[in-house]
Amino acid sequence: MKSECAKCAKVVCYSENFLEGPSNCPTKTRSDLITRTLGEYDKPEIKEFARQASIQEFECYMDLPEGKTPRYPRVEEVVQFAKKMGYRRLGIAFCGGLREEARVLSKILENRGFDVVSVNCKAGAIPKERIGITEEQKIKGPGRFESMCSPITQAEILNSEGAEFNIAVGLCVGHDALFFKYAHAPTSVLIAKDRVFGHNPAAALYLSRSYYRKLMREEP
Repeated sequence: MKSECAKCAKVVCYSENFLEGPSNCPTKTRSDLITRTLGEYDKPEIKEFARQASIQEFECYMDLPEGKTPRYPRVEEVVQFAKKMGYRRLGIAFCGGLREEARVLSKILENRGFDVVSVNCKAGAIPKERIGITEEQKIKGPGRFESMCSPITQAEILNSEGAEFNIAVGLCVGHDALFFKYAHAPTSVLIAKDRVFGHNPAAALYLSRSYYRKLMREEP
């Protein structure tokens, strides 16, 4: 049976009563795999990474008289986690369309004591024809020079410059996946590109039953 946690109405994995979960609950059906993956956390460097990530999660809330409330924006979390891990050199892989955001982020990180390496997705100025893009498939239109996004180049530059932790800023769908595939250092996403919703892709989900209900259309 395939795992479909997104459809679960019980969410028993938040408690010790996981046996009450549905028949396809991976906590029950994939116990061997879960036990095997737990062994990865016995590796000192992985255990420390996971431990600090969990501490970071805990520190993102504070207790007020009216209850728990969030306290940090994501950019502050990135800074705090990188400090917890003792990283000194951070890499920023950014989309050319988010140069200003990358500039501000770089300044924030430098002010907080980090050595920052940043790489534009267009580094290399390689024409899109190199990967088979036709004139009709150019955003600027036929007959215009258009450089391709090269997330592999971004990853390898950050690898070569010794980035210990990478931050993705607005990389396109697909390009981000290639960056993750080739980057040696762990990568966190600060901004997920969404050209329509101001880089807030969750907005499409919130509007999928109203203004953007076309997202719910059924296709073969």
